[in-house]
Amino acid sequence: MATESQAVAGKPSAKRQAWFCTNGLPSDIVIEVDDMAFHLHKFPLMSKSRKLDNLITHREENYVTPTRENQNEITESEELEEDEVEEEHCHIVLSDFPCSSEIFEMASKFCYGVKIDLNSSNVASLRCAGEFLEMTEEYSEDNLISKTERFLSQTVLKSIKESIKTLKSCEPVMPLAETLGITQRCIASIASKAHSSDPALFGWPVSDGANDAQDHTKQMLWHGIETGGRKKSGGRGSNGVSWFEDLAQLSLPLFKQLIFSMRDQGVSSEIIESSLMNYAKKYIPGISRSNRKPSLPSSSSSMLTETEQKELLETIISNLPLEKSSKTSTTTRFHFGLLRTANILNASEACKAALEKKIGSQLEQATLDDLLIPSYSYLNETLYDVGCVERILSCFLDGFVERNATEDNQAEDDGLRSPALMLVGKLIDGYLAEIASDSNLKPEKFYNLAISLPEQARLFDDGVYRAVDVYLKAHPWISEAERDKICGVIDCQKLTLEACTHAAQNDRLPLRAVVQVLFFEQLQLRHAIAGTLIAAETVPAETGRFSAVSRRETEEMQQGDEMEDEVPAAIAHESGTWRETVRENQMLRLDMDSMRTRVHQLERECSTMKKLIDQIDKAEAEPQDGARRWRGSLIRRFGCKFKTQVCDSHESAVLDGRRGRNHHPQQ
Repeated sequence: MATESQAVAGKPSAKRQAWFCTNGLPSDIVIEVDDMAFHLHKFPLMSKSRKLDNLITHREENYVTPTRENQNEITESEELEEDEVEEEHCHIVLSDFPCSSEIFEMASKFCYGVKIDLNSSNVASLRCAGEFLEMTEEYSEDNLISKTERFLSQTVLKSIKESIKTLKSCEPVMPLAETLGITQRCIASIASKAHSSDPALFGWPVSDGANDAQDHTKQMLWHGIETGGRKKSGGRGSNGVSWFEDLAQLSLPLFKQLIFSMRDQGVSSEIIESSLMNYAKKYIPGISRSNRKPSLPSSSSSMLTETEQKELLETIISNLPLEKSSKTSTTTRFHFGLLRTANILNASEACKAALEKKIGSQLEQATLDDLLIPSYSYLNETLYDVGCVERILSCFLDGFVERNATEDNQAEDDGLRSPALMLVGKLIDGYLAEIASDSNLKPEKFYNLAISLPEQARLFDDGVYRAVDVYLKAHPWISEAERDKICGVIDCQKLTLEACTHAAQNDRLPLRAVVQVLFFEQLQLRHAIAGTLIAAETVPAETGRFSAVSRRETEEMQQGDEMEDEVPAAIAHESGTWRETVRENQMLRLDMDSMRTRVHQLERECSTMKKLIDQIDKAEAEPQDGARRWRGSLIRRFGCKFKTQVCDSHESAVLDGRRGRNHHPQQ
């Protein structure tokens, strides 16, 4: 059967396309669908479609043959069009046909016995066309409805990618596709296969399931093990592309139904979250700082409006799993992107609160760049949204206490610290140092955030000291009382020697803070020296034993001098080694005496420091020049003339340096 399509004039008001069936017989019926007029034959259509059979029969019954009187009134112009009138005496307009003219063309070819190419993109539309045209098995054997149903069950629903394509094709034929259960079956198939997939393979090529028995040579190997995935062949439609990206092609209503079905069937939270991530990144700009534009076609009509973006954002957030994500910082970075977008689109407070709680549950996976959330509200004067970070930190601490109540008790008994809490402590110290230079940041805001962390979150306070130093430098106009309050967040006992050296010469610190730093610096030195003495006291006992042995060896060597010819050369070498050991032990005793003297001096200096602390209140009442003289006298008295250096309290180099100083005397 040959076919052709051309443009012809129809009603005077409009033009339409014409489709002819050129099988050698003149057409006896015209069916209009959308902007296409199909010139067909009655018999093939009536043999397959009950609806077309009823329509054609009804038209023929109501058709009236013109009378002789009416024929006499036909003008010459009407006689010229007589052939066309006779051809088109049966004219049907299917204005409520649920599919496009292309689908009706395929249905017409099926009526003529032409083999049609069924695929996942057209089977849903053809199924709806068969339902509309009543092409049932009862009316005619092996009809369109049964043919499309077999293709759905045997091909489409066995593959997750094919099910997604068919679900996407249901959008133009809604709600008929939903009435026929096509969307529900596709959604159930996708959710079922997602539930049976391994979450650990996220990001890997996912096997479709329909062609598992084919192309075994293309299976990927991981450490020599067949994974079931397929190697990428380069194209977007290849098996190497994850089906998560295909889900992003669905409309929002269908995507929501799919997510609800996944949750009902117990699909892994990682798979649900990954689906939401891919969908949000495609349609909401600004989620990722590296890509500010959505992955949409170039047509501006495809862009979502602000209202649609807000609806999509709230849908994504409301369906995020409550469980803590097991993936790394990628998911946390995505959550922060959602939070920034929620602030821009002015999402509901409940939506923001749910997202902040989700971020707080995995705050240890965040980075400093994630925390730098710009302040979009005109009510906030600061550059960054500090209040949002405070709420996120509060959610983290609440969840940390709930999750680790028993573990924390055991950790305290063992003298251990939580790694997650220490990571958050380092993160917040870095955030404080970053926002401290903001001139609009109030002292109360800085102070509240700095003291919100528990004591065990910081191994050393070098990080918070650096943040305080930056804040005092950027806010020289704050009062002395506010300076004292800000410096109160520093625990001078937890400053390293390098930080103490810097603080002792820092003119921005109040005098009370400088005195406390000097006092605890001297205590650190005293404890270090005392530890050295304790470690060295075990040496004399061993030295006594070695001395007795050395004396006996010396006597033997003196006796051996008379028999020089008989003494081996090895014994002479050993005698020199013992003499060197005796001399070293004597020098060590002298060093110990000198160190004891230094300890007594430090004890006297510590007692002097206690007296100075008692007098500090009187010193603060003196003029500024007097305070400077006090500071200079303290520095001269305790000799704090070291090179200025501040290090991060959480760096391993600090711990290694301290361990090196503690263990060096034992060598």
